[in-house]
Amino acid sequence: MEITCTRPGCTNPRNFFSDLDDKQTLKTVQQKYCSSCGMQLILDGRYLPLKLLGQGGFGAAYLACDRRTPANHACVVKQFQPPTDLSPQQLEIALNLFDREAEALEQLGAQHPQIPRLLAFFPLSVANVRTGSTDQFFYLVQEYIQGKTLEELVMEQGAFSEAETLELMRSILGILQFVHENGAIHRDVKPSNIMRHENGQYFLLDFGTVKQVAQGSASGATMGSSTGVFSAGFAPPEQMAGRAVYPSTDLYSLGVTALVLLTGKLNPIELFDAYTNRWQWQPFVTVSPGLTAVLERLLDPTPNQRFQSAAEVLAALNPSQTGAPTPPINPYPMSHPLPVVTAPSPVAALLPAAVPAATSATVGSSSGLTGGMPLPQSQPKREGLPLDLGKLPWASSWLWDCWGVPCG
Repeated sequence: MEITCTRPGCTNPRNFFSDLDDKQTLKTVQQKYCSSCGMQLILDGRYLPLKLLGQGGFGAAYLACDRRTPANHACVVKQFQPPTDLSPQQLEIALNLFDREAEALEQLGAQHPQIPRLLAFFPLSVANVRTGSTDQFFYLVQEYIQGKTLEELVMEQGAFSEAETLELMRSILGILQFVHENGAIHRDVKPSNIMRHENGQYFLLDFGTVKQVAQGSASGATMGSSTGVFSAGFAPPEQMAGRAVYPSTDLYSLGVTALVLLTGKLNPIELFDAYTNRWQWQPFVTVSPGLTAVLERLLDPTPNQRFQSAAEVLAALNPSQTGAPTPPINPYPMSHPLPVVTAPSPVAALLPAAVPAATSATVGSSSGLTGGMPLPQSQPKREGLPLDLGKLPWASSWLWDCWGVPCG
């Protein structure tokens, strides 16, 4: 059996153990160590990393197996790998963000079958034989989803049909309705964060940017303060400007995702006219008038002109149905709200000197980072927040686009 070392910078992370091919030995062996750096290979006494799935500036994802299950079930191990030059305060904030994804997976994934479940969350302290110090690592283990992301499917097969796109939209809208009704906004809906299982079911991935929201307006509309985290091309104007985000923020991103599927163009910027500040997708594909109207409203640059809930979109996609649309599976409220991460110090004092570019997700505010997209003209200015997490380099889906690999 091959086990991959998870210590960052290990010169030879591949380790081979013939004795672990024996099922009984695999179940009973106490520990195995990397032949190169001495790192513990069996994590938390049960998880064996088999291969690297992807890596970003602040983390890595591994396909692993759980030896404490009868069939050694596959799972995904995500490791937080903080840079060595972080201050204690920076490290604490980064770990709080890592906690955020774990909290979201634990609470949302446990209640909805189309969100990966959290299996474990633990730290690991190991001796560094080279420096004589102790290294500390943090791991998150989640359900493995066997399938391919929408991004991979478009690359392989090209554009989706209208029927296929509608099926995808209805499925993801059910998930978003559940997420929004439980007080959260995903904030990073895009093809690489949606996976189609081998059985055809769709899953929504990567809850590293999930945002807890509060009841804002007198009408009871749910909104939350944006942290300036967005994926260029998929985020609406209010998110790119670092202003308040809403359920309609996720709906806008789903609309852009639908355009990618219908046109086969993975870079949605190609479909946007910066001169008119409008999406110009209809020359590339013809769809029914009903779907056209839905897409146009989803993509409206003004939040209050879009659909205000996933339920509204589902109803518009099913005009023949009367009454409320079919609710998502297990739409039960969470027993505990998602955490709000705050810190007393101004974010400017916490920023590292340089921000490494690790993924396609963009971190920033409206100054020169809009990707050619329009900024809203009528949104209220964001009030001062105790901490603007979006300006930290690890806040953008952890800068871990490895979460977009088919690992669930």
